[in-house]
Amino acid sequence: MTFDRAATLTAHPAPEWQLSAALRGPSAVDLQAEAVGTAHRFLVPATETATWEPGDYWFSIRATRADGTVAEVEAGQMTIKPDLAAMESGHDGRDHVRRVLDAIEAVIERRATIDQERYTINNRELWRTPIPDLLVLRDRYRSELRRMNQARKGGLFDQAVRVRFR
Repeated sequence: MTFDRAATLTAHPAPEWQLSAALRGPSAVDLQAEAVGTAHRFLVPATETATWEPGDYWFSIRATRADGTVAEVEAGQMTIKPDLAAMESGHDGRDHVRRVLDAIEAVIERRATIDQERYTINNRELWRTPIPDLLVLRDRYRSELRRMNQARKGGLFDQAVRVRFR
């Protein structure tokens, strides 16, 4: 997929300031924005982004002026996902939290028709996790999923571009 992000930075306008990004994770990716009037634009063709390793990356976006002044505009974490079109059939794209939450909910659903919490057969015992414990786990994973979804919003490398300086 083509990586195309634009930013208008009133405190660091192009062409007086150059904008660059360093991504570090499974591989190192360095980007240079082009000036579009007084705005900055990161534009990387799909042929190049196809070589980026999927995974979690930490990034630093920096504005540099000709006199050597460097200012970090934004820093954070992002995830580069694999190209879905290149994935094999049967791919499960859910993250860990979503998979665990779905598994807990499936256990709760199956347990709704089973009234034994434990039983013994031929000196072997099976204990099931009590429903109240499963409900606590479910609520924890629901909260974690909600936090993850909220954390993914905002920032220069997300769909919504929000930049504010004081």
